[in-house]
Amino acid sequence: MGLILFPGDGDVTSPDVSWSYTGFGVFRGWLACAEGFALDGMRGFGGLREWGDVSTSLASLLNHPDDGGPDVPAADCAVMLPRLREIADGSVGYGADPLHQRHIDDVRRLIVVLQLCVEKDVELIFG
Repeated sequence: MGLILFPGDGDVTSPDVSWSYTGFGVFRGWLACAEGFALDGMRGFGGLREWGDVSTSLASLLNHPDDGGPDVPAADCAVMLPRLREIADGSVGYGADPLHQRHIDDVRRLIVVLQLCVEKDVELIFG
């Protein structure tokens, strides 16, 4: 069982990105680190820090329930894209670390999905 993020365009051939629930948790923790904070220190993830105390354009992704919860509007997808591109482009210097490379590959796949959501003006669905 796992988690799939996909555009709400009704097209089963649209790109998607998927993880196991554990893998998605690790990926979100890595993104939070890239944003300068520890995900496990945040409210909803075992910590006390409020989401209003951090500045990140990735909040719609990082602070979303694994399953259920609202779909992410196309406007929020558009807000996340520039930062995700920066993260993907700034990946030099990590050598051949396979976990880091996996995260970068996941970011790049997520960018494709988010870009499609923006282009079609449809929500991102967590399924």
